[in-house]
Amino acid sequence: VGIGSVLLLITDTTGEQYSFQVVVKQAPTKLVVKCKKVIRKGNNSTLKVSFKNNAYSNQLKYTSSNKKVLTVSKKGVIRAMHFQLDKQQAKLVRCVSGHVYDVIVDLRPNSPTYGKSKGFHLTGDNMEMLYVPKYFGHGYLVIEDSVVSYKCGEVFYPEGDSGIMYNDPDLNIDWPFELIGGKDNVIISDKDLNLMSFKDYSNLSLD
Repeated sequence: VGIGSVLLLITDTTGEQYSFQVVVKQAPTKLVVKCKKVIRKGNNSTLKVSFKNNAYSNQLKYTSSNKKVLTVSKKGVIRAMHFQLDKQQAKLVRCVSGHVYDVIVDLRPNSPTYGKSKGFHLTGDNMEMLYVPKYFGHGYLVIEDSVVSYKCGEVFYPEGDSGIMYNDPDLNIDWPFELIGGKDNVIISDKDLNLMSFKDYSNLSLD
């Protein structure tokens, strides 16, 4: 692999193909790419990619860690307000292609904005990035078929993986369902249909 851009194509077991670019700033002697994990939930897909050799971590856009994640989602997919109860993750999120309406909610009990949310339109064209602090819930509605990139400050911790329903009445998030042709077109995973309420979260004791 020389200096420049490398287009990677990965096909999962269902035959669906994902592509993304890796930028090599300095030529390594060898570059080995492996797919660490592909998770499919209904029409949602999460793709985690790593590079085997840590020596090139400062030369590559996506490097050897499960702290870097790409998700590929179809129009209408909604991801509820996800967070980790343990090993809180700060995240830097951007839409590589397509269009998502990205929402964060303050889950810090002692914060003056506790339970308040804010939405942002992230697109492949505007190239804006969103920083999601620790102790914030994060979710999005896919307005167009999209690829979303995450860079996380902590590894994924399955034991602490949790979230709050996207339509929780206390959070009262104003999702722009009209941009996908109405709420009836929402696609949601079984996992996100069975998340806790904001009231349940408020009764938890978090470290």
